[in-house]
Amino acid sequence: MSENNENACAEMYVSGRVQGVYFRSFTQKVATGLGLVGYAQNLPDGRVRVIAQGKRSLILELLDNLRIGPELSNVEGIEVMWIDTYDELSEFVIKR
Repeated sequence: MSENNENACAEMYVSGRVQGVYFRSFTQKVATGLGLVGYAQNLPDGRVRVIAQGKRSLILELLDNLRIGPELSNVEGIEVMWIDTYDELSEFVIKR
C-alpha cells in the first residue's frame, strides 16, 4: 500500500506499568532510530502520551515496539488516533 509511505502523525496513549520503567527513553530511542519526530510524555493518570510524526509505515513499526516496551514495563493497551501533522516538530524528545 502506497499510503504507508505517506507522512502521517499519530497520537498514542500507552497504559499499564509504563512510568518509572524507562518507557519514555525507550520510545525516544526507537523513534529516533526510525527517523520519526515527536515526543513522549508522562501523564498524571499513569499513562504515557506519544506523538509520532513521519512515514506511516515507520509509525506502525514504532507502535509494534511500544506494545512490547522496555524490559521492566508491562503494556496493557495503546489507544491510537491519527491526527494532523505538527509543523514545529524537528526531533523526538522526552517531555517532563
